[in-house]
Amino acid sequence: MSTSLTATPLQDISSTRWRRATEEPAWIRLTLITLALTFVTLFLVLPLTVVLYGALERGIGVWWAAVQDPDALSAIRLTLLIVAIVVPLNTVFGIAAAWAIAKFEIRGKPVLISLIDMPFAISSVVVGLIFVILFGSQGWLGPWLAAHDLRIIFAVPGIVIVIAFGTLPFIARELIPLMQQQGKEEEEASLTLGANGWKTFWYVTLPNIKWGLIYGVILCNARAMGEFGAVAVVSGRIRGETNTMPLHIEVLYNEYMFTAAFAVSSLLTGLALVTIIIKSMVEWQEERRQRIAAT
Repeated sequence: MSTSLTATPLQDISSTRWRRATEEPAWIRLTLITLALTFVTLFLVLPLTVVLYGALERGIGVWWAAVQDPDALSAIRLTLLIVAIVVPLNTVFGIAAAWAIAKFEIRGKPVLISLIDMPFAISSVVVGLIFVILFGSQGWLGPWLAAHDLRIIFAVPGIVIVIAFGTLPFIARELIPLMQQQGKEEEEASLTLGANGWKTFWYVTLPNIKWGLIYGVILCNARAMGEFGAVAVVSGRIRGETNTMPLHIEVLYNEYMFTAAFAVSSLLTGLALVTIIIKSMVEWQEERRQRIAAT
């Protein structure tokens, strides 16, 4: 009985110290919340408000006319085409790279991981210059490409290449830690029970990584739509041919066509917001799944 009586005050003291260590005073919490709200307002809400106001300032008719402009439609189509090409390519690469790194012991694994992370460390403008040096008319492969009537720089293939390079890490980097955490016991069990490699991937591996894969695809899609630096270098900024939506917005703004620039910006912002909403839904579904699995 005496032991329990002496333990209670000690537990109370320990609990009090723990609360003091983890609970900040009210003025600190209020200051941090105020700073966070101020930051979000200045760098997120205010820019979005300016874009929407500038796009709709002269009415929905002017906005619609700016979006329906042939050059704007060409930029929209090109952006969506590039996304449709780049995202599936990086999805296949990301799954293959993550599978090789997480499921197998291969030589040069640190080198492969470093190569995957390289686009994070290199400026997008530098990436564009690298591919100009490789594929430009005066570049290393330029004469050979010209002899075979192949055009990469100042054409759609060059844009696809630089955007694919810039978005290469997103899916792989989402899947590698996830696959490493899951291990390879389930795949080995599936193969032991007689399933082939494709069935093992489709019915075992893919269901386990589907949420991480969706999240990586969303990030890759967002970056592909908004890429500017590398595209500006390799595209040549040919209006109606190689201008993506970000480049078209810059052209309109430089020509003092502010309403049209804001109109196309609002469309690109809308696509980004849709991406964010889908991302939030995926995160919510994953948290819900984890809560259900925990119970």
